Amino acid sequence: MDFNETCNRIAQFTKDRDWDQFHSSDNLAKSIAIEAGELLECFQWGPCTDKNELREELADVMNYCIQLAQKEGFDICEILNEKIDKNEKKYPVEKSKGVSTKYDRL
Repeated sequence: MDFNETCNRIAQFTKDRDWDQFHSSDNLAKSIAIEAGELLECFQWGPCTDKNELREELADVMNYCIQLAQKEGFDICEILNEKIDKNEKKYPVEKSKGVSTKYDRL
């Protein structure tokens, strides 16, 4: 299944259950933060040892991110590429390769 089919499947899942009424942008943003916290729990005491749990939590975060993008009418590939374009300017290879310094300190 490709990315667009998966996004359509997510939208259909929500539609079939009449859950869009609960999926305001602010509720979806809150859900992303909540699920991101659950993802972080996988690493709370060291490296993640349960790859199935990691996959599930990562999928939850991505699911809500996709739903928020759909709700706002954003083209996911477009906004990702726009952000990468900005990051390429902020973090030129010749200054940032191999270092984790923030862009304003390079």
